[in-house]
Amino acid sequence: MTTTKQTKSQLPLTMKVFNQQLPLKHVFRIARGEKTQADVIVVLISDGENTGWAEAVPYARYQESVESVTKQINSLTDKLPGGVLTTDNIAEHIAKLPAGAARNACDCAWWDLQAKQTKTSVAQLLNLDPAQACITAQTLSIDSPNKMAKAVTALNSPPLVKVKLDNQDIIEKMTAIKQAAPSSQFIVDANEGWSINDLKACCQQLKALNVVLIEQPLPAGQDQELIHFNSPIPLCADESCHTRNELDYLKGRYQVINIKLDKTGGLTEAALLAQEAKAQGFELMLGCMVASSLAMAPLGLLVNKAKFVDLDGPLLIRKDRMYGFEFNQGVMQPLSAKLWGGINIWSEE
Repeated sequence: MTTTKQTKSQLPLTMKVFNQQLPLKHVFRIARGEKTQADVIVVLISDGENTGWAEAVPYARYQESVESVTKQINSLTDKLPGGVLTTDNIAEHIAKLPAGAARNACDCAWWDLQAKQTKTSVAQLLNLDPAQACITAQTLSIDSPNKMAKAVTALNSPPLVKVKLDNQDIIEKMTAIKQAAPSSQFIVDANEGWSINDLKACCQQLKALNVVLIEQPLPAGQDQELIHFNSPIPLCADESCHTRNELDYLKGRYQVINIKLDKTGGLTEAALLAQEAKAQGFELMLGCMVASSLAMAPLGLLVNKAKFVDLDGPLLIRKDRMYGFEFNQGVMQPLSAKLWGGINIWSEE
């Protein structure tokens, strides 16, 4: 894989940033709280002829807000002569942003612009094989056992379900869900909400309930007890894994890492993290925040490399973007270049 970026030399660029509220179909609950809408940041970068765009989600868990992320993005031009970004300096300045939503939005918009400038695709720029259709997890938010069972029934026997659980009634909820969807496999996501005793108490029973992965059971930075724990179910690092910098720390604790663009700071680092993690023996999961298909689009290029895909964010919002991902019975079709990473729809409108 190469990350060499092809650009037209010294073209001045303009950048616009704005936020949108995307209402959800239902209240979405995880161990840390609940939401009824997704607050997203959209960045557009233009050379006057072509426009690249991308979407990111400020993450309160990492002290991000719409205001703070917008400020970070606008800071890109603060110290530049005349406040002008060009094709020659933009990548350097994006890379200086901390890994997070701001860098993600800028990095992915820049990749999209380059694909349009070179009349190719981001996949080709990264030397990636065309993405294949894949199974994606469909997510259940925290609720009562009965309501979670009804929610999974409505999904009509999905092949893979991601179940958000705190440390209350873990086995009771999973038993109800398994009875309602006996042929499904499950990922349990604790979002840092368990203790090592919770994990030890439930993991054998969870395996018998078709749970194939447990995601971030313990708080990030407090997961040293996993080193001495031989889990019957593979453990996945989410909040404990942001970039390649954490891989050494994760060894012996986790077997899988969850790559999210809003943690890596965009596709550039996500692609490098995927490559390095695989080389070190980790399996890959691709994850997302609740957002539209535009936020999922860049990571959708890496699905061939992943054992687990969890990019169902667009299914949780009331209305997705035009040319968004297509989902059918838990299978996600490859990205349309009309949304991101290829065809220049801006010049067509």
